[in-house]
Amino acid sequence: MSGYREGGPAPVLADRATALAYAAYRMPATYEAVRAALAAFAERAAGWAPATHLDLGGGTGAAAWAADAVWAGGTDLRTVVLDRAGPALDLGHELAAGRLDGVEWRRAGLGGPGADLPAADLVTASYLLGELPPADRDALVDAAAAAGTAVVLVEPGTPDGHRRVRAARDRLLAAGLRVLAPCPHDSACPLAAGEDWCHFAARVSRSALHRRVKGGVLPYEDEKFAYVAAAREGVAGAPAPGRVVRRPLLRKGQVLLDVCAADGGIGRTTVSKRHREDYRAARSAEWGAPWPPVSTVSPDYPSGTGTGQDVPDTRDTHVTAE
Repeated sequence: MSGYREGGPAPVLADRATALAYAAYRMPATYEAVRAALAAFAERAAGWAPATHLDLGGGTGAAAWAADAVWAGGTDLRTVVLDRAGPALDLGHELAAGRLDGVEWRRAGLGGPGADLPAADLVTASYLLGELPPADRDALVDAAAAAGTAVVLVEPGTPDGHRRVRAARDRLLAAGLRVLAPCPHDSACPLAAGEDWCHFAARVSRSALHRRVKGGVLPYEDEKFAYVAAAREGVAGAPAPGRVVRRPLLRKGQVLLDVCAADGGIGRTTVSKRHREDYRAARSAEWGAPWPPVSTVSPDYPSGTGTGQDVPDTRDTHVTAE
């Protein structure tokens, strides 16, 4: 079940036992990653809420639950889940019964040239692109762009996952959508291809069952994920002025932030204690958060951007609990 992180094949949910094992092992982390991506998108499109949601390949329902959590109380969200695995859809339906209203579970093939999807306000696909051959992957992204007013794609936070998201981002832009998260711009990704990758982390609370099936002892884990959220012009909103792309580093009297900026560059910003409001905001800033917070920025706020190569590699600070 964990082989997807190393580029291994995705599990085939051919029967109920496999679907149950997958749900116990992977569904909590998938839910948290998708919820985090949707929340970041919702923050940049404040006031917009989908009435219809199409989820691709999410048979057990993680994205349906995540969308409900992000837009709970906003609209009566109607979700259609498409998946080729009947046992996964059956389990998703069972888990949602009496808890998620307005969800329809449909068995359907995904991807392939000429793919045609039903229109929806929001289209999501999580941990799916890596299961498809490149031609089908491109066709699915194009079909999602044609079907959705907004599209959110989530992949594992690995170099391969980032490359897939990066390629999908290019196709979404070519289809006329604009990126609202995580990127603060529509320019080319400034990270050097093959040398670094953009990814984030979502904290996952582990139940006793989750700890047993994963062989872990801690009550939490951090799920690494990469994502892109894009929308058509009809969705009011704007990307963040910048995005913290690595875990902030705390030093004596300083906070070091690696920030992807609106000018298309990425670099390290040092916020010192003498900028009191900015320093306070920087100390509470999280990996993946927008930066700077407009309400606290000082006129002489220090900033800097450059290329991906200008940022020292701090990935060893990204800790995942076992």
